[in-house]
Amino acid sequence: MATNTTQEQQSEAGRHQEVGHKSLLQSDALYQYILATSVYPREPEPMKELRELTAKHPWNLMTTSADEGQFLNMLLKLINAKNTMEIGVYTGYSLLATALALPDDGKILAMDINRENYELGLPVIQKAGVAHKIEFKEGPAMPVLDKLVEDEKNHGSYDFIFVDADKDNYLNYHKRLIELVKVGGLIGYDNTLWNGSVVAPPDAPLRKYVRYYRDFVLELNKALAVDPRIEICMLPVGDGITLCRRVK
Repeated sequence: MATNTTQEQQSEAGRHQEVGHKSLLQSDALYQYILATSVYPREPEPMKELRELTAKHPWNLMTTSADEGQFLNMLLKLINAKNTMEIGVYTGYSLLATALALPDDGKILAMDINRENYELGLPVIQKAGVAHKIEFKEGPAMPVLDKLVEDEKNHGSYDFIFVDADKDNYLNYHKRLIELVKVGGLIGYDNTLWNGSVVAPPDAPLRKYVRYYRDFVLELNKALAVDPRIEICMLPVGDGITLCRRVK
């Protein structure tokens, strides 16, 4: 009995003690192993520089994790993406991962309400030689999306769209993005496991912002699961990312 108790305590000690860790893996050591073995050794120098720069920012928890950045970079290459969109940029780590994956004439429409954060990472993006692929728009994404949807020539014109922004608008974004992504194209919604809170009990010690947005994330997940226009795959990478492939 004592042996079982000790083993349980050791197991608990190896788990993340706070809901809010960027990785959803049970073991911190396992996550560090992934980073040290396959992510950091292959991380392009500009992405490493931007990651380390962002780590000093007070809102660094908002950044895309290095393993997710690697995943996005490979995914974009696999689908031969050329015309993409990103809603929610922060300092641009995922944006840089995308830009590095696209061909020289590839395009990214990037939107964020805070230009200052984007400009923090912009010198790194410029030094990497991929800034010409990015069209940055400061402000809410919804008016931009509405304008794009109004023009039918934009329908089905995007190969890949990545959303890492205000969770309470994810469903509103989806209603518009499904018109803009091509059949066979992908939409990636970030944070769909939301710090693990999607399965947390009601009395779990969640941060205020985690608790506030949890219901919006749950609503999105339910809606995506039954949307006949897409195929979905929810992956426990970073804070959870759901890929939606438009099929009609």
